[in-house]
Amino acid sequence: MAASLVIEASVSASFADNLKGFILALVSSAFIGSSFIIKKLGLQRAGASGPRASSGGYGYLKEPFWWVGMVTMIVGELANFVAYMFAPAVLVTPLGALSIIVSAVLAHFFLKEKLRKMGIVGCVLCIVGSTLIVLHAPSELSLSSVEEIWELATQPAFLLYTASAIAVVLVLILYCEPRFGQTNILVYIGVCSIIGSLTVMSIKAVGIAIKLTLEGSSQAGSFQTWVFVMVAITCIITQLNYLNKGAPVNVMKLCYRGVPVCIYIYIYIYFFFFWCI
Repeated sequence: MAASLVIEASVSASFADNLKGFILALVSSAFIGSSFIIKKLGLQRAGASGPRASSGGYGYLKEPFWWVGMVTMIVGELANFVAYMFAPAVLVTPLGALSIIVSAVLAHFFLKEKLRKMGIVGCVLCIVGSTLIVLHAPSELSLSSVEEIWELATQPAFLLYTASAIAVVLVLILYCEPRFGQTNILVYIGVCSIIGSLTVMSIKAVGIAIKLTLEGSSQAGSFQTWVFVMVAITCIITQLNYLNKGAPVNVMKLCYRGVPVCIYIYIYIYFFFFWCI
């Protein structure tokens, strides 16, 4: 009887945590989806009076609209970060597809970018795909310390993936961007997506470290925690830089091509990291 009560309490607590993560992920999608539009308005204003961001210009840093968009994105990312503390990444990450809907609708009204029938179908398919992934995802490993994530992250298979990801990103940045960056958005999408797959892992590790610390088991003394923090910061800065370079293109293209690619690469690498190893 006592064991049954313990199990029931554990399930109830798990459901409550997942619900918190779910709500935070929805809020995050709304803020992040809106930030694309606000930053695009700032980039357009900056591009009208100086070099565009895609050409290496940084005039957008003087634009209030861009900073409002950046703050909006930071709020969304913070909500997303906290969501990872409460819910599995396999639940939180697919909900990022909702930002596609927010961006597409706002772009239609504020940027005058037409939301056509195929775009609507694409949005619906993204939502359906994300829902299927959430419903049929494997169970997440129960991790009690950052050291456990570190042990998984230093497995040969994941180290091989990390090395391959960095190599591909370097090729995209050093070879493809100077030649095709101005004409092919997939260059910037590729950089953001591949780096983002590493961001999710590091953010999840940092989230677990903060949660355990708040529960009384301090992780601040573990060097692995700070390694994950530095990886997360580096990846986020890289993503923001190349996202700004890709933002001057049509937001609809960025939403329909970029966001789904990012989301599903994140999910596949998450499965590989926590399931296949």
